[in-house]
Amino acid sequence: MRGRMAALVLAAAAFALLPEAAYACPVCFGGAEGPMAEGVNNGIMLLLGVIGAVQLGFVALFVGIWRRGRKLQDCKKAFNVIDGEVG
Repeated sequence: MRGRMAALVLAAAAFALLPEAAYACPVCFGGAEGPMAEGVNNGIMLLLGVIGAVQLGFVALFVGIWRRGRKLQDCKKAFNVIDGEVG
């Protein structure tokens, strides 16, 4: 446990003494040109597409459940139940 804590303190000290390691990448720093920025933008669009597809899947699931429930209700209403006493 002490060894882990010492390693953590040593890593924090190294990052504090070497601030160059914490600099932003060129895209985040303001350089919006180049293949790296284009790759980041393509990755963002891909992830937005995946999220949109998952949300459409959920909508389709709930619409399907709603339609099946409505169809079942219509089927139940089609039966005529005769009220009477058993006995």
